[in-house]
Amino acid sequence: MTIRLLLADDQELIRHALGVLLDLEPDFEVVASVGRGDEVTAAALEHRPDVALLDIDMPGLDGLAAAAVLTAQVPDCRVVVLTTFGRTGYLRRAMEAGAVGFVVKDAPADALADAIRRVMAGERVVDPALAAATLAAGESPLTARERDVLIAARSSATVAEIAARLYLAEGTVRNYLSGATTKTGTRNRMEALRVADERGWL
Repeated sequence: MTIRLLLADDQELIRHALGVLLDLEPDFEVVASVGRGDEVTAAALEHRPDVALLDIDMPGLDGLAAAAVLTAQVPDCRVVVLTTFGRTGYLRRAMEAGAVGFVVKDAPADALADAIRRVMAGERVVDPALAAATLAAGESPLTARERDVLIAARSSATVAEIAARLYLAEGTVRNYLSGATTKTGTRNRMEALRVADERGWL
């Protein structure tokens, strides 16, 4: 049986090299390749892959959002997140989005091929060290609104700009930023943003 693959990565060189590598496997066929997260579902509907390999950091939609849309609209397609970001929060969010595999890009080529075959056999595939770290780290302590405010703060926006963008009072924004700073164990919002981003909480 041939396993039909969709590749989604915004770096064309990586996407092309991955396609060449996977096409060397006798039971794999790359049927679609896209460079944006918002192109994933349309490509899957057109080409009907068995497995979609999605990078996290893509324009349009990130890989986690694309995974959620894809699993909702093309439920027969299994999603494997393939990323340089082996972060615990990303793993949790990928699984919540419907991914059945999470493989870091520095894994050996045979490990990726094995992961694809295993998800086709109905298994979940996650790097064991990352799975253990995710269990140890627990869930994100941030509320949905604290997360929204930190994301809005990414552009170095002022409290007034964040408040206007999220339709909140400035005092409310300050309270959310204070809560996020406390929960991340940091001194200011930029440190809180960095820590939350590193842990995959955003």
